[in-house]
Amino acid sequence: MVPSLVLSLLPMLVQAQATRSVSGKVVDGTGAGLPGVTVIVPGSTVGTSTGGDGSFQLEVPTTATALSFSFVGFTTQQVGITGKSSVQVALKDDAKALDEVVVVGYGAVKKNDVTGAVAVIGEKDFNRGTFASPDQLIQGRVSGVQVGNNSGQPGGPATIRIRGNSAVTGTGQPLYVVDGVPLDGRSARPGLVASTDIGAGADSNPLNFLNPDDIETFTVLKDASATAIYGSRAAYGVVLITTKKGRVGAPVLTVGVSGGFSSLLRRPEFLDASQYREAITYYGVPASTDKGGDVDALDEILRTGYLQNYNLAVSGGGETGRYRISLGYLDQDGIVRKTGFKKYSANLSTNLQFLQSKKLGLDVNLNTSQFREQLAPITTDAGFRGSLIGQALQWNPTQPLRNPDGSLFVQAGDVVNPLANQEYFNDNSRVTTILASAAPYYKFTNWLEYRALLSINYNTGQRRTSIDQRLINFPDLIDKGFAAISDNELVTQQIAHTLNFNKAIAGAVNLNAVLGYEYTKFANSGSNTNAFGNPAVGGFGVFGLDYTNYIQYSATGARNVSSFFDPSSELQSVFGRAILNFKDRYVLTGTLRRDESSKFGPNNRVGYFPSFAIAWDLSREAFFPAEKLTQLKLRAGYGRTGNQEFPAGAAQFRYTLDNNGAQSPLNDENVDLKWQSDAQFNAGIDVGALDNRLLFTANYFYKTTTDLLFPTTPGEPRPANAAIRWENLDGKIVNKGVEFDLGTVLVRNDKVDVGFNANATFIRNEVSDLTGAAIPTGAINGQGLSGALSQSIRNGYPINAFFLPQYTGLDEQGLSNEFGPIAYSGSPNPRTLLGLSANARYGKLALIANMTGVFGQYIYNNTLNAVGNVGQIGAGKNIALSTFENSVKEATGNPSAASTRYLEKGDYLKMSNVTLSYSFGDVGGFVKGARVYVTGQNLFVITDYDGFDPEINTVKRGANQVPSIGIDYLPYPSARTFTLGVNFSL
Repeated sequence: MVPSLVLSLLPMLVQAQATRSVSGKVVDGTGAGLPGVTVIVPGSTVGTSTGGDGSFQLEVPTTATALSFSFVGFTTQQVGITGKSSVQVALKDDAKALDEVVVVGYGAVKKNDVTGAVAVIGEKDFNRGTFASPDQLIQGRVSGVQVGNNSGQPGGPATIRIRGNSAVTGTGQPLYVVDGVPLDGRSARPGLVASTDIGAGADSNPLNFLNPDDIETFTVLKDASATAIYGSRAAYGVVLITTKKGRVGAPVLTVGVSGGFSSLLRRPEFLDASQYREAITYYGVPASTDKGGDVDALDEILRTGYLQNYNLAVSGGGETGRYRISLGYLDQDGIVRKTGFKKYSANLSTNLQFLQSKKLGLDVNLNTSQFREQLAPITTDAGFRGSLIGQALQWNPTQPLRNPDGSLFVQAGDVVNPLANQEYFNDNSRVTTILASAAPYYKFTNWLEYRALLSINYNTGQRRTSIDQRLINFPDLIDKGFAAISDNELVTQQIAHTLNFNKAIAGAVNLNAVLGYEYTKFANSGSNTNAFGNPAVGGFGVFGLDYTNYIQYSATGARNVSSFFDPSSELQSVFGRAILNFKDRYVLTGTLRRDESSKFGPNNRVGYFPSFAIAWDLSREAFFPAEKLTQLKLRAGYGRTGNQEFPAGAAQFRYTLDNNGAQSPLNDENVDLKWQSDAQFNAGIDVGALDNRLLFTANYFYKTTTDLLFPTTPGEPRPANAAIRWENLDGKIVNKGVEFDLGTVLVRNDKVDVGFNANATFIRNEVSDLTGAAIPTGAINGQGLSGALSQSIRNGYPINAFFLPQYTGLDEQGLSNEFGPIAYSGSPNPRTLLGLSANARYGKLALIANMTGVFGQYIYNNTLNAVGNVGQIGAGKNIALSTFENSVKEATGNPSAASTRYLEKGDYLKMSNVTLSYSFGDVGGFVKGARVYVTGQNLFVITDYDGFDPEINTVKRGANQVPSIGIDYLPYPSARTFTLGVNFSL
């Protein structure tokens, strides 16, 4: 009976397992192939995605009668496949893509409902190349957004300004939100704790934990009508980062492999050996200064840095459950020897639906990474002996760096052998990050949804630094050595509840609304142990181990242990947004957020942040000439945001404890301390023409910053043991300007694709109504420059304006003993930002090029001032070529005081990246979308600036913890990088 039953079921089993192959291609309205289109058999989990040229192949059940094709910005379409083995599908624009969903704060809206200044950058528009952090993906790609590298160190920080600079204190960086989770904005990498002769290096980039290959889109919220939903942390703009998610269909494995090399982009000119000999003869320097060699010390400490980058991702799923798992590994050498960056990353995202109705769902995101940095003694505030780059530039080019026996040449005094400093300095950090979130939701109806978000962002960092006792040029290290071990921990916890409503409420009126509650808690703690070796027993000795591995061997009285735990801060918020859309042509948006923060004084802990905006889409009107224009939309909005970027507990009495238990005041209480307030007006226009082959957007903005948060002191210089008191200054900072974005498709068909995009920002900055004395900042470092300041914040001028003695030039004897009075000398804030992008494709060959430009800024060349001045040659050091090859040779007795002599125009146009690629498509029946490419980054820069790179901004602090900008001092040099890579899927 059993065999009979099996035989009777066999036809059904065969039928259930029988499949057939269907292939085809998906194109847009112009006939160009569409990659990434989801192809699925309706009602099943059988599906795939189209390859790079829009083609696909799928095994479907023999019972399947149709395929469904869906892609963002296009209408979902079903096509019958009965009796067909091949289909070609042309997807239609979804109402000219006006119903495309745009991610905004705490939800998403139709593109047509956007009333603020919002820019969305997708993966196809990202900058190409190898990046340690994802912020470089959008450099030069968004108007009003300036992305500048602070350091050429792999993994180094970047300065990002949205619509100008208004940060009197703090970083002025935007708020980053990853998949709905706001970030802390800091890195857990401990700062450098070392000898007094070693300054502080560049910080680590707080976005290093993210793998750029996992990023799907950036959404930049620029005006207050868009950012007010984030309230007290949105004063400097908001950047929403959306990571890639799984797509419906059979599992797909995507692979990316690349490798390349980096070398020095450009360098300032210093004397070579022959020029140096000429100079010492001219200046009467003793002939013994000529050591007979020919050395380029900068070349000796640099190298060709190699990189390798690997990315794997698996994604798939059905209609009720999607997933994506990715792994990444980046190993990038720095161009300075003994520097580099390694990152290991793993990410998981799932989107699950439960119940037969699919109303219950759960989104889970887990982002984990660990990166390791090897760092060099390149610091932003080094003493008169200089950091590694300064030591190399100043090295006597006739003095060999090694002795005849190959050992390092080391001499006592102030001249440091950069090769010895590099060899005897070890600095390594490790930062581990876990960003985890779970978002359960329930759809009561198709227009009402509740969603919760629970997240934790855990960061821990360790840093080990040691300096060999054989580095005899540093008095506090000779015969002792130094070791330090530091640990930091940053934890941010968040819980949020939102209720989203989206429904037509009266005829042609649609309401899209969100109500929410959010609670966030921040904690930051750390510790440091450092010690000097005991000279009585030979210091740390030379045992072949890093000193941090036997720190207990140090001198008992020379050990220091410290720890800190910042007061934890809490932020509790309620917020709401309503968007009314009438006939898809008139849109009104209003938002309100109430924040309560423990950072502020008890009298002002609550802040309210409102905004409203309106838009009119004329292209939906009956009188609109649709045959000429496809879109014409007018927008206007106003809103208020805040800033709480200052130390936790700054409104309270706080103390520090020394090793003997003595208390010292850290800051005074201020019960009335309140939010820094930013109010912004925005007006814009969006234009589409030629069937959206030409898109143009323009915005005018006027942003006013008031109630400036500022740490005051009893006097300057600050008395010993005096507490800082944080206050709100009277005064305001105004940033105003216009932005333009132009996107074009010049040619698009199945064979050829050519496009050009450009964006430009014209911005002005001014301080006004500031009471009291001007605020000094802009510290200038170097020998003979202690205490020198170059910048000031004062009424009627841009923020951080340069105020310097006026250089009057050289007389006939090469003397410059006279300087004009201290006066306004220029602004470090650019007046024009420019981004250019071009793409071209012929068949399977494609070329993409991106350029960035900054104009109207001044840079103080602190490197030339401190290291390259002519007075150094009398001390046996090298000097800059520009100080010797003048029409009148400069006298060595000239003062090296800070002045406009070292202030230079910082205009530049840089070829940021160029990529040439060839798409092989499907290869061998199992490899899909294969693509080979070569990319060049930082190919060249057009500028008159005399330093390493006009994009470099050494982050320094002047008086009163005020950050300075536009000062270039001994930076880690920028690199030119070439990468060869391949991408494909299985």
